[in-house]
Amino acid sequence: MGRTIPSFRIASAMEEKEWKSFRKALDKSDRKVFDDMFAISHLYNSASSYPAKYVRRHPVFMSIIFHHYKQLSKLYEHMEEKNNLQDTS
Repeated sequence: MGRTIPSFRIASAMEEKEWKSFRKALDKSDRKVFDDMFAISHLYNSASSYPAKYVRRHPVFMSIIFHHYKQLSKLYEHMEEKNNLQDTS
């Protein structure tokens, strides 16, 4: 029989546990940043359950990258709007 693949929510928690030693090696101030960054991947658990190839790290990293890309795009748009307003003044 085939191997049972856990839900991505469970797999995501398993992945987070595997990064525990890395997290412990960070400065205390960086641990909060790391936790916040890793929490971003949980926002996209539903979408992360759909990849054809099952490698837990790929959807986690893609979720974080995607979220940061969205934030950067919004900042860029905000800067463009601000520049356009200054140009018309």
